[in-house]
Amino acid sequence: MKLLQSVVVKQVLTEKSKEGLQEKYHTNILQLQKECDQLRFEMKKLEKNKKLYQPNLSKQFEKEIQNRLEKIKLIEFQLEQLHILPLESELKEKEVQALVEVQIGDRWSKLTGEKTIVIKDDFIVEIR
Repeated sequence: MKLLQSVVVKQVLTEKSKEGLQEKYHTNILQLQKECDQLRFEMKKLEKNKKLYQPNLSKQFEKEIQNRLEKIKLIEFQLEQLHILPLESELKEKEVQALVEVQIGDRWSKLTGEKTIVIKDDFIVEIR
């Protein structure tokens, strides 16, 4: 029988991966800022067109802008933390699903323990 099991993928922080993460964070911030600007533009456009304008629509725009500003703050915090972290630290990158073969006589505690894949500069260096 086969079961699905969650496997944690961790990335070892190197100079190369640190630069990649910084670039990714900066790109995300720029994208979110563009989205905020676009939402503000659309909101002003609707305000000028009195026929389509509704007060609750303005609140929805503001809510969407605030959501993006919160995401920007979170990413900026992650950037700060990235600067503090020493090289060779392990960062949780994501979780993936793996198929695990289960047979009669297998140790359940071994099968259900947390599995981890460690990646360094895009190469798998360890499977725990």
